[in-house]
Amino acid sequence: MPAAPSSSGKAMAAAAVVVTMLLASAAAAAAQHDYGDALHKCILFFEGQRSGRLPPDQRVRWRRDSGLHDGAAAGVDLTGGYYDAGDNVKFGFPMAFTATLMSWGLIDFGRSFGPHKEEARKAVRWATDYLMKATARPNTVYVQVGDAFRDHACWERPEDMDTPRTVYRVDPSHPGSDVAAETAAALAAASIVFRDSDPAYSKRLLDRAVAVFEFADKHRGPYSSSLHAAVCPCYCDYSGYQDELLWGAAWLHKASRRREYREYIKRNEVVLGASEAINEFGWDNKHAGINVLISKEVLMGKDEYFQSFRVNADNFICTLLPGISNHPQIQYSPGGLLFKVGSSNMQHVTQLSFLLLAYSNYLSHAGGRVSCGSSSASPAQLRRVAKRQVDYILGDNPLRMSYMVGYGARFPRRIHHRASSIPSVAAHPARIGCKAGAAYYASPAPNPNLLVGAVVGGPTDASDAFPDARAVFQQSEPTTYINAPLMGLLAYFSAHPNPADSGGD
Repeated sequence: MPAAPSSSGKAMAAAAVVVTMLLASAAAAAAQHDYGDALHKCILFFEGQRSGRLPPDQRVRWRRDSGLHDGAAAGVDLTGGYYDAGDNVKFGFPMAFTATLMSWGLIDFGRSFGPHKEEARKAVRWATDYLMKATARPNTVYVQVGDAFRDHACWERPEDMDTPRTVYRVDPSHPGSDVAAETAAALAAASIVFRDSDPAYSKRLLDRAVAVFEFADKHRGPYSSSLHAAVCPCYCDYSGYQDELLWGAAWLHKASRRREYREYIKRNEVVLGASEAINEFGWDNKHAGINVLISKEVLMGKDEYFQSFRVNADNFICTLLPGISNHPQIQYSPGGLLFKVGSSNMQHVTQLSFLLLAYSNYLSHAGGRVSCGSSSASPAQLRRVAKRQVDYILGDNPLRMSYMVGYGARFPRRIHHRASSIPSVAAHPARIGCKAGAAYYASPAPNPNLLVGAVVGGPTDASDAFPDARAVFQQSEPTTYINAPLMGLLAYFSAHPNPADSGGD
């Protein structure tokens, strides 16, 4: 049960004091971290999540080809893409969001990626190549491959999976503005990533993004109504599709610079709820991300037209700052971890920290500060809060545990991940069936295959506790959308390890 308001206020105040103390020593503690190595591993994780025919340069060697007939029953090629987490379903909604966030990191902090930039672009392309296949038919977006309920009833390697690879789509008769607009956002953002390195591919991505967004806007409706039995409860869109329409338009405006998207955003700002739920950002709710992204236009002096988005962004950022925020949904643990009540807390940590860093970057270039009522915060303060979260993930926490597999001396060994927890095809060539994998799920032994770079859900409350148990999936399961924003964060801090001295990228 939630604490009474007075207790909650005292807990938050105490946590704020602890966090402030921790922030003061963050620079010294963080000197131990090799952010470049963590970035390399963060990107490598995506190779372990690949579906389809693996390329010759695949580095996660214990994985093999899988899902080679995906889409065949529907007469479409849907091979490739990513498994979103520890299961074997391809969910288009979080996959598209993952691609958008990976691209945003490369767009804003590309110079900081250094020698890892090309592998990061490859990680984006593995997603966008799939999304191009999923949107190849006009007015249609294929949004899922695999029966989630049947898949979750099994514990088997993706190489062995024999559960139904059912294909689900949205079209004019079965709208899905949320997933379609997120897909348009991903394609538009990626078009910026590949603009210099592969102009022809970039153009194809942008052209497709335009067409997919038009479909999303023209045929409005949530995909969780059209495909409720298939997509809920795993990736049900609880926040509605309105935020994705604004999000998609914002990315199309950024990628194309077409006036029509600028006008769309301003015309729909109120009706699509730009100022609603500004403390949220994730695969379901894009409101805070919309305001931060569009605020860059205002801060760069390009578009006062969007001043209201800057106000919304400031209000959002203020909810995240220890010692300033009194927002009940944003709290900090005694060890300094940002947490929101619910499962898989690290998704909130990496996604909200990325927005802090991105906004600090825009403010630095503009010489601005965040206005929080009677107080304000500098870009350096925002960076320090974001860096503290990254350092917590990498091991600066009460357990002295890295929550990234393969980084540091101590990290999770029993992650909730089928392919990692079952012997590889090389080690056990014979098929391991649906129910035969249960023995590996229940085993107390560490996973035989190291999914290097995977960041798990981590502590989910104020206790800073972590059981390292496969069965506690809320804490032990990695996801692509935890790692996606972490790429940009790690790139930035690898190039700017002292946030007090660093400006914009």
